[in-house]
Amino acid sequence: MTRIVQCVVLGRPADGLDYAPYPGELGQRIYNEVSKEGWQRWVAHQTMLLNEYRLTPIEPKARAFLVAEMQKFLFGAGATKPEGFVEPKADPPAS
Repeated sequence: MTRIVQCVVLGRPADGLDYAPYPGELGQRIYNEVSKEGWQRWVAHQTMLLNEYRLTPIEPKARAFLVAEMQKFLFGAGATKPEGFVEPKADPPAS
């Protein structure tokens, strides 16, 4: 049976996560308030941040930056994209 949450990212009810994706109180808050789709949006944004800023997630400074960005993205006014970031163009549909 699917768990439904009022997703703070999507602003509507959606399927909840199967488990807390992060440890501690923050992870529990994410589990309670963020949907699977909302979390996937964060994962895509995080990947973009890792690539654009060339971050190494094992470094404490990079991890602290990502946690701060995650909180802004999920629960704040939203995270911003790096200056000069250009969305990759989608491949044209196959004929």
